[in-house]
Amino acid sequence: MLVNFDSLSATSKIWIYQSNREFSEKEVAEIKINLENFIGNWKRHGDDLKASYQIKYNQFIAIAVDENYNEVSGCSIDASVNLMKQFEQKFAIDLTNKLNISFKDNHNINIVSLADFQNYAKQQKITSKTVVFNNMVTNKADFEQNWEVTADKSWHKRFLAMNN
Repeated sequence: MLVNFDSLSATSKIWIYQSNREFSEKEVAEIKINLENFIGNWKRHGDDLKASYQIKYNQFIAIAVDENYNEVSGCSIDASVNLMKQFEQKFAIDLTNKLNISFKDNHNINIVSLADFQNYAKQQKITSKTVVFNNMVTNKADFEQNWEVTADKSWHKRFLAMNN
């Protein structure tokens, strides 16, 4: 059951998929249609899931499920991952590589490998004040408060040079 994202509880489980490139407007329109169809019919063992999504910066897809309504199952999670894999094939993008790290450079969003991120941090091109995207957040409240933060407030801080 597709609902307004804002109506989901703060404890709603969330998954964030980041693309290795920005979506075109045409791709965003098609992704929205597919997400709305998918979420509108998304079930857990025959029971509706109360869920929603957001597309941020035309580069991130966040899917949230209110488990106070019905808990998500392994099969229903697999179905959502399969949808992301379909997007990957259709649009020649990478949404499921967890070793890609995203950060902002002024207003530009950069997606780099973990190794490159570590090198940039060593070279102090990335500092404690660099805005990063913490795709490890697990619920809606964390997404809203701790997803887009400075590196010193995220797991990314472990890679920062000590004098940052």
